Amino acid sequence: MIDLIASTPFARLMILALIFAIVVIAAMVALSFIESRITVRGELRQIADRGTGLVQDASLRRRTDGIWNQLIDRIERSGLSLQDTKGEDVLRGRLRAAGFTSPLAPRMYTLVRLGLIVALPALFVLLSLALGNTISILRLYLVGSLLASAGLFLPALFIRARASRRETAITNGFPDSLDLMLICVEAGLGLEAALDRVAREMTIAQPMVSELIATATLRLRAGASREEALRGLADDAGVDEVRSFATLLIQSDRLGSGIGQTLRTYSAEMRERRRMRAEEKAHRLPVLLSIPLVACMLPTMIGVLMLPAIIRMITKIGPIMAGGG
Repeated sequence: MIDLIASTPFARLMILALIFAIVVIAAMVALSFIESRITVRGELRQIADRGTGLVQDASLRRRTDGIWNQLIDRIERSGLSLQDTKGEDVLRGRLRAAGFTSPLAPRMYTLVRLGLIVALPALFVLLSLALGNTISILRLYLVGSLLASAGLFLPALFIRARASRRETAITNGFPDSLDLMLICVEAGLGLEAALDRVAREMTIAQPMVSELIATATLRLRAGASREEALRGLADDAGVDEVRSFATLLIQSDRLGSGIGQTLRTYSAEMRERRRMRAEEKAHRLPVLLSIPLVACMLPTMIGVLMLPAIIRMITKIGPIMAGGG
């Protein structure tokens, strides 16, 4: 049998292909097993180090705030005020909606805008001099004005885009947190314990929602009333759904009604709103797709349909017209 296989080239190829397939399958199984073990260990390590990570993040944030505070103090001591006396409350609200809750955020925002106004034109001048290009007064004035305007408005655009992404993430993740909160309340936990449990469980899945709920829990533990903590949660979120949720819980607490039924009803309403938003986006797709279809596919279709007629006209009618002329 072995001599027959050795003497037949096709049999040798089949044996080699079979051995290769066995080795590949074994390697894929081993790699998938190792990858699953690495994934599980990584998740366990992340869960185990969650508390340490929070402490390190808080210490790093305090250190960063201290550096910014020293820089801002030195700049203001030199005579340049970074406070917006007219719309500081509005600016603070925008920064809070974008996730910047530090007390130094408005002054840091003003400092960044002033720095970009000076840095972008200076960078243009340095690049022009490094490349050996001559800069006329008119070009310097026009380009410098455009770059300074960009440095003035780019931070505002960044804050607006970040606030929009944060609002979308909170809106999409809050119904899941409500379902988990409902389960905790129906299992017998109080509102504070339920908020704490939801904040710890949603750290990986919905970090923004988890941070909001954890802040509300810390307010309750610090001695704030339930109404103050819920209103603070609504102010930190800056989302209409969260404001309605906080108002609903406050009214339920005042009237003495059950929190479980309130959470169940509002969770169903939020899921219905999320489904309606998804349907609205789905209905907008044909309108949005019509633009690339008309711009890209319509010329191609016209060319495919008209090209045979054009070729026929050139080959048939062209010689006739040339002969007649």
